[in-house]
Amino acid sequence: MSWFQGFDEDIFAVNGTEIFARVGGTRGKPPLLLLHGFPQTHAIWHRVAQELQRDFLLVLPDLRGYGDSQKPQSVADHANYSKREMAADMAALMTMLGHERFFLCGHDRGGRVAHRLALDHAQRVRKLCVLDIAPTLDMYEGTDLAFARSYFHWFLLIQPAPLPEMMIGPNARAWLHVVLGSLGTGGLDFIEPQALAEYERCFCRAESIHAACEDYRASAGIDLEHDRESRARGQQIACDLLVLCGERGVVQRLFDPQALWQAQCSGKVDARAVAAGHLIPEELHQQTAQALRGFFA
Repeated sequence: MSWFQGFDEDIFAVNGTEIFARVGGTRGKPPLLLLHGFPQTHAIWHRVAQELQRDFLLVLPDLRGYGDSQKPQSVADHANYSKREMAADMAALMTMLGHERFFLCGHDRGGRVAHRLALDHAQRVRKLCVLDIAPTLDMYEGTDLAFARSYFHWFLLIQPAPLPEMMIGPNARAWLHVVLGSLGTGGLDFIEPQALAEYERCFCRAESIHAACEDYRASAGIDLEHDRESRARGQQIACDLLVLCGERGVVQRLFDPQALWQAQCSGKVDARAVAAGHLIPEELHQQTAQALRGFFA
């Protein structure tokens, strides 16, 4: 992919699965792990990576179940698609690459993986940034009609297999476009054709659709159990946290990101609204890069 010229790419066997990742930027600079969300791949960072490659050693994986990473067979409680397992993938990947401590940023599902990584592997994360999410448990517990209408895919994808898979599969490309449009500005003009083609290539396959459903089923089940256990123990994010939410996004409109994240973080929380929808790294790549550069400096 021409966007990532000079980046190495490989498949890494970690934590019992295989993770595709690109690694590039400037050797000797601080490592920064960037995690994508649904229904995308690491390609969402292509513009941000161009802006940051002189300042960081960048690691851009596809989460398990997404892109060119492995899509494990599902289990009854969806534990192998839990954010705990996905976070363990990323911790093992960074260990394999020789990075004991690193900066971390996650968008959407990647933000939820990043949240769990910062809890389960607190000593590894120097600073954390999440893009356009509130804590998973708070979002489910705060669900109302407005949220259910706006994030309809949350409640479709958690239905037992194979119902959502059968509904999406025959119209996967059109369904992908509808979801991306609903999360962004209402259209797809801000997504470069090459990136959109990459999302189509990776998502419009039966195993990818099933894996995405398993990700969401885990979030509505075992992930909530893990979150409740962490809160019962008083476990919090120990590092400073930057939260960027789109002004036109659901999280900024229906939740209170500053208050919800501060309640889960013992460090300093800086929550900001930016002039975007949900897909901030693509809508505002320069502003995103500038915010990350300043925060992780």
